[in-house]
Amino acid sequence: MSLSADVRQRCAAFLPEGARVRYVFPGSAVTLRGPTGMAGFLVVVTDTEIVVLACGWFRRHRPVSVWSRYPRSTTLGPLELSGSMDSLCHIGSLTLEIPEEFVPVIRAADAELSPAEQHLPPDPFPDL
Repeated sequence: MSLSADVRQRCAAFLPEGARVRYVFPGSAVTLRGPTGMAGFLVVVTDTEIVVLACGWFRRHRPVSVWSRYPRSTTLGPLELSGSMDSLCHIGSLTLEIPEEFVPVIRAADAELSPAEQHLPPDPFPDL
């Protein structure tokens, strides 16, 4: 299940002018100073940066502020997989629980940072 166009538009309001949204995925804080547990966040990956947006307590897909910004060279994985729990993603000092359906989104974002040759099978005819 992907996030709606409305959510992406709400996220775009917190980005610099002209920033192109590549990926957006939700997460719930597992570790956070103060009260822990289930503060909602949206992670937005653009061409130039990764922006973590804090959401309201009862409106998990409505960002209210920018929590932090990281350069696009920051990797989001590897994810911690722990049995029946959702995957854990560490972004800076924040640990987010990521719903299972968004794990491929994180892997795709990280795959864009690595050389294309790493994800392609070997050329069967290298001399041609």
